Amino acid sequence: MDIKSTVFLGLTIKYIPHSLKKKENIMNIAEFKAVLPAYKALLGVDYGSKRMGLAVSDLGRSIATSYKILYRGEWAKDVAELKKVIAEKEIGGLVYGLPLQMNGEEGAIAQEVRAFAEKLAQEIDLPYIFWDERLSSSAVERFLIEEVDMSRGKRKKILDASAAAYILQGALDAISFCR
Repeated sequence: MDIKSTVFLGLTIKYIPHSLKKKENIMNIAEFKAVLPAYKALLGVDYGSKRMGLAVSDLGRSIATSYKILYRGEWAKDVAELKKVIAEKEIGGLVYGLPLQMNGEEGAIAQEVRAFAEKLAQEIDLPYIFWDERLSSSAVERFLIEEVDMSRGKRKKILDASAAAYILQGALDAISFCR
């Protein structure tokens, strides 16, 4: 498979096919695409222990839009809020940002994301995939500083959801490249 790239928010995003770096129990993009229900959106999740950024695709799965920040609380509250978003936005699959280390290895936070996704899968029966999110927050923050000239206070309010949109857009682009 070839390495492809796309442009999002003025930044070049490289897509390295997951088959080139497949780890145990990571579904590749073709497998994920094959199990997605038709005419359902995808939910992008930028996981954090205190808050999660959420982004939603359109039903045609071509454009990611930052949606909201979910401030974490008790497990039952988090699940209820995610179920509400899934129902309201007609979600058919989840894309979790997986914060790999720069050498491609999984650290403690990546393992925490996996544990969260696996626990949530017991409550919500939707296909999901992990997407390499290295430097996603940094790329979005750099864009908001350099191109939008947004203040630190305003950036803090939208950074997690914007990072989720950045992650989700990468996955959407890969899905569209996938045959």
